[in-house]
Amino acid sequence: MQIFHCPSCNARLWFHNTACTCGTQVYFDPDAQTMTPHGTACKNRADIGCNWTAETQADTGGLCRSCAMTETVPDLREPDNLPLWQRTEEAKRWVLANVMRWDWFTANDQGRRPVFKLLSEQTAEGEAQVTMGHAAGTITINVSEASDAELAQRQEDMGELYRTMIGHMRHELAHFLFERLAEDQGFLSDFRARFGDERADYGEALKQHYANPKSPGQTYITDYATAHPHEDWAETIAHLLHLTDLLDSAAASGLSLPSGPPSGYDAYRESDTERLLTLAVDLSMAINHVNRALDLSDVYPFVLSDPVRSKLGFAHQAMRHV
Repeated sequence: MQIFHCPSCNARLWFHNTACTCGTQVYFDPDAQTMTPHGTACKNRADIGCNWTAETQADTGGLCRSCAMTETVPDLREPDNLPLWQRTEEAKRWVLANVMRWDWFTANDQGRRPVFKLLSEQTAEGEAQVTMGHAAGTITINVSEASDAELAQRQEDMGELYRTMIGHMRHELAHFLFERLAEDQGFLSDFRARFGDERADYGEALKQHYANPKSPGQTYITDYATAHPHEDWAETIAHLLHLTDLLDSAAASGLSLPSGPPSGYDAYRESDTERLLTLAVDLSMAINHVNRALDLSDVYPFVLSDPVRSKLGFAHQAMRHV
């Protein structure tokens, strides 16, 4: 993610800022990828701190492009759900801004956009079961995991220390993007050659996965990627976004190694996947070493085998519309 600057005093601004310390109110323009002082506020600005500009090219009821994608919000009669909704929308805006760097969901993109249902396990009527996932263009997210305590518990229970709300958004959005890309028969042919036939029974594949979990070995990025070609794709895209944004954020912060990235580097404009992955992995290993000095977890605890790099390369070119 970029670091932004105040249009009035040039002070640094972060992605979620609604105002500068100089008092200037700012609004994020998703197409220009800049902060502007002249935006029309999203209708959700007061409730959840949304700092994006309201859409002017479509009838969204005063909502920004990100908030307009949300069809269902958590039950706000349960007061604890408001901050969970806010944190979930922050993660969604972050990930949407990422993929917009590759021209997805921009004003130039006339394709379908996803619909989000943001649900909580806590409602005014009591506890509800929420299953995260994607189906026919609709992404369901459990906002309960926006709670630090709840997320930490699930990370431990499921053995997924890399489980995060941004990770959920990247993974589920990948399923939607597959549907968009699969409209091209050429993409499908190349996809099946690398990931397998996605027409295999999904329900049965998941049943087998949970009954007999497989190691990722050299072929898959995670254990869950072994379950079905759809999940292999979603995990691959999520990790592509993890690595691209890690590198982009480091470059924006001025962090680099002797090998790079160079000053002014834009990871989202990088066309060479191998260079992107090498720079990101080298940087993550350096940060891992620093984290260990503070007894913290590795920032990126994965090893990228050659088969995984090949899948990442295919995914990278597809996401860049190449």
